[in-house]
Amino acid sequence: MYQQYEHVPKHYALDAQNESSSTPSVSLTAAGRDDDEKFNFGFEALRPNLFRTTFTTAKHPVPLHPSAKRPEPAFGSTSPEVSLDKDGNSQTIKVGNVKAVVEWKNGPVVTIYLDGQEKPLHQDLEFRSYALDGTGIAHYTKYKQDTLHVGLGEKAAPMDLSGRGFSITASDTFGYDAYRTDPLYKHIPFLINATPTGCIGIFSTSHSRAIWNVGSELDGMWGHFKVYRQAHGGLEEYLIVGKTVAEVVRSYAELVGFPILAPRYMMGYIGGGMMYSMTDDPPGGENVINFFKNSEKHGMPCSAFQMSSGYTVAEVEPKTRNVFTWNRHRFPDPRAFTREAHKHGVRLLANVKPYVLASHPAYKELVKSGAFFKDAKTGAAAVARLWSAGGGTNGEGSHLDFTSKAGYNWWYKGVKDLKEVGIDAMWNDNNEYNTPDDDWQCALETVTVPEGETRKNIGLWGRALNTELNGKSSHDATIEVEPGVRPFILTRSATAGTMRYCASSWSGDNVTSWEGMKGANSLALNAGFSLIQCYGHDIGGFEGPQPTPELLVRWIQLGVHSPRFTINCYKTSPDDNLIGEVIEPWQYPSVSPVIRKTIDRRYELVPYTYSLILKSHREAIPPQRWTGWGYESDPTVWTKEIMKGETQYWFGDSLLISGVYEPGVETAKVYLPDASGSDPGFLNLNAPYQFLKAGAWHEVWSTWHTSIPVLARIGSAVPTGKPKPTTSVAADDPEFPNLAKDDVRAVEIFPPPLEQYPHWPREWGQKKKAPVSTETKWFSYSWLEDDGQSPEDKADAVEVTVKYGVSGTEIRVKVELKKEGKWEPMWLKDNITVVLPVGEERAVKSEDGKDAHEDLDRDEKGRRIWKVKVDVK
Repeated sequence: MYQQYEHVPKHYALDAQNESSSTPSVSLTAAGRDDDEKFNFGFEALRPNLFRTTFTTAKHPVPLHPSAKRPEPAFGSTSPEVSLDKDGNSQTIKVGNVKAVVEWKNGPVVTIYLDGQEKPLHQDLEFRSYALDGTGIAHYTKYKQDTLHVGLGEKAAPMDLSGRGFSITASDTFGYDAYRTDPLYKHIPFLINATPTGCIGIFSTSHSRAIWNVGSELDGMWGHFKVYRQAHGGLEEYLIVGKTVAEVVRSYAELVGFPILAPRYMMGYIGGGMMYSMTDDPPGGENVINFFKNSEKHGMPCSAFQMSSGYTVAEVEPKTRNVFTWNRHRFPDPRAFTREAHKHGVRLLANVKPYVLASHPAYKELVKSGAFFKDAKTGAAAVARLWSAGGGTNGEGSHLDFTSKAGYNWWYKGVKDLKEVGIDAMWNDNNEYNTPDDDWQCALETVTVPEGETRKNIGLWGRALNTELNGKSSHDATIEVEPGVRPFILTRSATAGTMRYCASSWSGDNVTSWEGMKGANSLALNAGFSLIQCYGHDIGGFEGPQPTPELLVRWIQLGVHSPRFTINCYKTSPDDNLIGEVIEPWQYPSVSPVIRKTIDRRYELVPYTYSLILKSHREAIPPQRWTGWGYESDPTVWTKEIMKGETQYWFGDSLLISGVYEPGVETAKVYLPDASGSDPGFLNLNAPYQFLKAGAWHEVWSTWHTSIPVLARIGSAVPTGKPKPTTSVAADDPEFPNLAKDDVRAVEIFPPPLEQYPHWPREWGQKKKAPVSTETKWFSYSWLEDDGQSPEDKADAVEVTVKYGVSGTEIRVKVELKKEGKWEPMWLKDNITVVLPVGEERAVKSEDGKDAHEDLDRDEKGRRIWKVKVDVK
C-alpha cells in the first residue's frame, strides 16, 4: 500500500444484464486501457436499508473468501421503485425511506438520501469515485466535517475517527500507546458515519490489507474526502443506512452474524499474569493454585483464569514456547491440575498461539505435511522471526496455514487434547498474522476456491483470513469435546468473521498509565460499534511500571463496569525479561478494602452484566456504549467532548459511568443526556440523596476511597445477585463442587424524588411541607437470564420485568417472569427482593396499591428492602 498506480475508468455504459436482473440494481461496464481489460461496476439493493457495491476486473475479483456472504434480497412489505433517468446516465432506486441514485456520466457516483432530505447522507467523490490501484482498488467518498466517524474494530483514541488515517491490518503491538499506535489488533473495515439526521455504515468484505483515510487527506481540487485503499483484489462493499447508529449496527449484525454468547462465568473477575505459569520453583501449576488460594484469602475470588503460555515452555534449551505441549516439571499432571482449579471454582483459559518455532518437536513433521505457508520463491515452508521466550526475544519458525488441511487439523487436535485434560476455554493469542510477504502461498484446501482462480498468494486472499479460520478451528474442536457446553474462545485479533466463532476479545498489551486507562474507553466503544461487544482491557496495564495504589483503584472501579473484567499482565524489566511481574488486587494493603468492596460489586452485578451480554447476542446492542446511543436528539452528544468517548459511557440502559483520569483529582465532570427535554434525571449511587438533572453537565464528587461516578437513570433498574462467584445450574457438578448457588436475586430500582421537592432539599437538610401528590408515574425495566452455560440453541431464557409506579406517598411494584422453555432460575423459589435507594422511605405496595409487600427492613447499606412475589407467565 505504499505505491500508487491509480487509474479511474471513464465512459461507463449500462450492461445488458441490468435489464434482466431480479433485484433493483445497476450494472455498468467500461473499457480498460488494454483490449482485454474490462471494468465492471455493480450496485444492488438487498434490503430496505442495505446496498451492495462491487468494482472489479478479471484480475481484481471480488474478495475470494469474503468475511460476509451476500444475503438474498428481502424487502418485506416494501416494494422497491426503480426509474432510469431520461438521459440514460443515472438510475434511482427507492426502497421505503431510502433513495439511492447511481450516476455514471463521469464514472459511477452513488448518492444516498434518507427520509426525503435534500442533503445526501452519503455521496461518492465525482470523477474519482472508483479507481484501480495496482493490484488493488481505491474508493473515494465525500467527507462530512464535524460529524462522528466510528468503528474500524479497535483504533487509537479518541473514539471519533474523523480527520485521521488508519491501517486496516493487525499487529502484535506490545506496550502500545492508546492515543497514537496504529495498527492495533483488529482487521475490521467497517466505518460508520453518524449524524443527528441519519447514519451510514460502509463495510468491505475483504481480508486484504487496506488503508482508511477518514478525512485525513485534503486536496485543493478534490476538497474534503474519505478514501478506502485496498491492497489486493476488487471491491465488495455494503452500504448500511439507518436513522440511528443502533439501526446500522443491528443491520451489520444481520449481515455478518450477531455476537455469540459468552458463558456466565466470564462475567466475574478473570485473573491472570505471565509469571504464575513461568516459575520452576515453585512449579508453575502450584504457583497458579496458590494464586487461587490467595484470592480467596483476601476475599477477591476469581471465576476464570487466563493461563499464559508458560505451561508450554520447553524444559530444556532452547526454552521456547511450544504450543500444545506441557512443561512436565511445572505441570506434572495436567488433569490433576485442572481438577484442583475447578475445586476452587475457577475455569481455565489456555493460551495458544498459531505459529510453531523451529525448535518445536512437531516442526519438522508439520513442514513435511504442508501445514505452513509456502515461500513463493523456494517452494519451501515460509520462515519468519517469531516471539519465542521472553519480552523482545524471537526465533525462527513458521505460521500455521489454516487453509491447509494439515495446519487446520493439527490445531484442531491440539485444542481437543487441551479440552480433554480439563481446560475450559481457548485463548487464541498472537493471531494477528502480520506476515512479511504478500507472495507467500496458501494451500487453499479448507476454503472454497472460485472457479478459474489459480492465485494462492496470501496478499490476495488476505492474511486476516487465517485469524478467522484460527477461531473456527478452536471453536469447532471445543464443541466436539463438549457438545453440551457453550464454547468459549477468547481472541486477541479479529475480523468481522472471527466473531462468529469467538465470543470475546480485549484491547491487547496495553501500558500502565493514566492516559492509557482513559484512552481504553474509546477503544471499547469502537469495538462495540464493530460487534466486538464482550470486550475489556488488562486492568492496571499489561506492560510498563506497576500502577500506583490510586491508579489501580481507579482502574478497577472503572473496569468492574465493563463487559469483561480482567487483571492480567507481563511486566518485563532489564533484570527480568522472562518471567515478569504481576498485578494482584491485594498487593497494596492500604487500598485492599476499597478494591475488595469493588470486586464484590462486580459479582453483585453479574445478573445485570450477563443480561447485557444476552441482549448483545439478540439485538447487537453493545453493553458498553457511547453516551449518545439512544440520545441522538440531544445536541450535546454531538459535541467534541462527548464524541471523543474518553471519559464516560453507558453500561447498559441503567448506568452511566464516568471516571477519574488524573492522580489526586477528587471530582469528575459528567454530562447526563436528555432524549426528550424532560427526562427525569439521574441518581448518584455514591451520594444517594443527590438527584442530578438530565441535559446538563455536573461536577460529581469522586474520592478514590468511595468510587468513580456511577449514575443510575431514574426509572431504570439493576438486577443483582450474591457478591461472590455463583452457578446458575441447579444440579451439583462434581467438577465444581464448591461454587455457591445463584439462588438470590434482588433488583435495585431508582424512583424519582418526591414531586413536591424538585431539587430534593433533603440533600441540604431542609425540611419543607407540601401537599402530597397521589398521581402515579409508571416505569418498567426488563432483563434476561438463562443457565449461563448451555449452547446457544439449547439455552432457554427467561425475561424478568419489574414495573413500578411512583407517587408522593408510595411505590407500587409488580415483577413478572416470562419463560421461553423449561428452565427457570433457582432464585425464583424465594421470589425477589426490591431494593430502594438510601433515604427512600416510601412504602412498597402491590400494583393496585391495596396490599403492602413484605417489609424486610434494611440491608447493610441502610437501604429499605421488600420481598416481592414474582408472577410467572
